[in-house]
Amino acid sequence: MKRNRLGRRGGLPRDAEQLLWLANGLADSSSRAEDHFWDQRLADAVDGLLSAEDEDALTTALDHLGSATTSVHAYDELADMIESRAEGALKSDAQHDVLLIAAPVMAWSRYRIPAAPIAAAVMANLRVHLKAHVLASGVKLALADFLFSPDQLPQGYCATADFATHLGKAAEGDGDLHIKTDNLPETAQFLSDNRYLLGAVMVPKGAPIFRWQEEDCSRDQALEQWRAQGGACVAPLLTGCAFEVVLPNAYFAASREADKTSRPYSIQASVAFLSTTLDAPAAGLRAVVAPFFERQVEEFRIGFTLRNQNEVVHGVVWPLLGAEDESSETLGQIEATLRACGITDILVLDNEFPMEYCDDCGAPMYPSPEGEAVHAELPEEQAEQMPKHLH
Repeated sequence: MKRNRLGRRGGLPRDAEQLLWLANGLADSSSRAEDHFWDQRLADAVDGLLSAEDEDALTTALDHLGSATTSVHAYDELADMIESRAEGALKSDAQHDVLLIAAPVMAWSRYRIPAAPIAAAVMANLRVHLKAHVLASGVKLALADFLFSPDQLPQGYCATADFATHLGKAAEGDGDLHIKTDNLPETAQFLSDNRYLLGAVMVPKGAPIFRWQEEDCSRDQALEQWRAQGGACVAPLLTGCAFEVVLPNAYFAASREADKTSRPYSIQASVAFLSTTLDAPAAGLRAVVAPFFERQVEEFRIGFTLRNQNEVVHGVVWPLLGAEDESSETLGQIEATLRACGITDILVLDNEFPMEYCDDCGAPMYPSPEGEAVHAELPEEQAEQMPKHLH
């Protein structure tokens, strides 16, 4: 998941101060023996805050380290510890490791991308192929019987730990977890978006969790097999959608990889959509790329027009993740992705656009060839068939 790149300053509560001291101690450690000292105490402190559902102390400490340029290593240590303890489930069984996992799917459609309960037969197939191609032998697995949208994922570290705990208990019996859908948030509809299959695994302490931890398999081989076999299992869940699976992994790592991979995928989906909807080949489109700022560059936005026209008919957001900034290779990646899709007319603007959104529908504003931030509008006859938000 995206980590904050800039935080807030201010007075710190005692629990947050304790986290800072422990994280800085671990970051400055000079030996494995000292690492163990700091690591164990930091883990205990984080576990206590997760159990107490004190989200504020966790995020306050992260924000403080994120805003201090001298504490980059300490920030990474604290973020990694919080994530690992949250996805490791709050259970006291010293004989087993429990891990929350995610199997992301990138999808696009002219219609609604489903987020819905998963039928028992599909659950059974997913379980078989996850155990065969992604997970190590002997792993106990619990799956949640729902395909989640990003809006429906656990919100925050404490909620993630609680969800992992419930799934972990189901994994003890190698069973699945039924998800009550009454209180799940509504799903915003986009042309392209991610969906998530969530599960928890249980293994004896120190045993391999994933196939690539075994000598006869690598991550690339596991992904190839999951694409071939797992993709067929996912297909009934995404009727009317084009989709691509992401390698299942630990929850936060898989979510970050999905965030990263979905950026070029959303451009590919947009070009395919515009080519069919407007009956225009990729070479007949133009892309306008510009950075959008708050206190720093937060994202690049790409406005699409028909070649030699100025009306923006569609847009894509390319958010900056982790340590990326405007001086990174992001712009080159965007241009390379556009060219790989067949777009050769690319206009890059130097304007510093503010993070503007439509007052009526909340959609991002996109750069036009004339150097203005505008609303993306499909021609009226095509717009009637599409979700409200196109980015």
